[in-house]
Amino acid sequence: MTAPARPPSSGYADVDGLRLYYEIRGAGGTPLVVLHGGLHNTALDAPVAERLAAHRQVISVDLQAHGRTADVDRPLRFERLADDVAALLAHLRIPRADVLGYSFGGGVALRTAVQHPERVRRLVLVSVPFADTGWYPEVKVGFQHLGRALAGPMRPSPAYQTYAAIAPQPERFPDLLDKMGELGTRPYDWSAELARLAAPTLLVFGDADAVRPEHVVQFFQLLGGGHRDGGLDRSGVSKARLAILPGLTHYEVFESPAMTAAVEPFLAAEGG
Repeated sequence: MTAPARPPSSGYADVDGLRLYYEIRGAGGTPLVVLHGGLHNTALDAPVAERLAAHRQVISVDLQAHGRTADVDRPLRFERLADDVAALLAHLRIPRADVLGYSFGGGVALRTAVQHPERVRRLVLVSVPFADTGWYPEVKVGFQHLGRALAGPMRPSPAYQTYAAIAPQPERFPDLLDKMGELGTRPYDWSAELARLAAPTLLVFGDADAVRPEHVVQFFQLLGGGHRDGGLDRSGVSKARLAILPGLTHYEVFESPAMTAAVEPFLAAEGG
């Protein structure tokens, strides 16, 4: 597979021992940081970034061990990756940005908003639970089987083909699978920190998502939404928003134009 073309502006930021790769598209408005799902990268997600960049500047990031960002000798941890994102914003001299993350990247986006609230104006979390118990049981079982044994069967997949074309060390794909599998089996629960989240937050899920619907509702309520009738005067409307997109699975929701359509009005709103 030929390496996909890069956008006009791209580069690397040296943060915490990483050479963190990023791409910049579009112009205007508050910059939007886009964080990919597990095993994805800026090349695979370029069509989504292009759509989002129609009205604003979009900064796409290859997180540790993904895409053009080489791995380093540390495990994948949401908290550490969130620090990387904050350091990238400092490197780019961007004091405050909107942050959108999907699945694995959604966990990083949420931790960025928790750990670096001064850096995040608005937050969009796509198809990610606030605790590992939010996944359906069969999804959690799947995480247990994610590892280097899948490297061979995954060779025809776009995830592997793109990684092989752009990664600094393509032979390390099995290591990435091991690290993602290890991260996926670690228990976590961030519910106690959600009430302190300063950024207005939009939750986006498919109605056939890998995250249980009752968990989605609990997530929305922990952010302050769904506790009462919004009222004719909108006095019961919280700063949290919830979008359930019909007919979409966890594996389709991020790339769907419906996701972009749900996100754009939220990002365009004033305040936060």
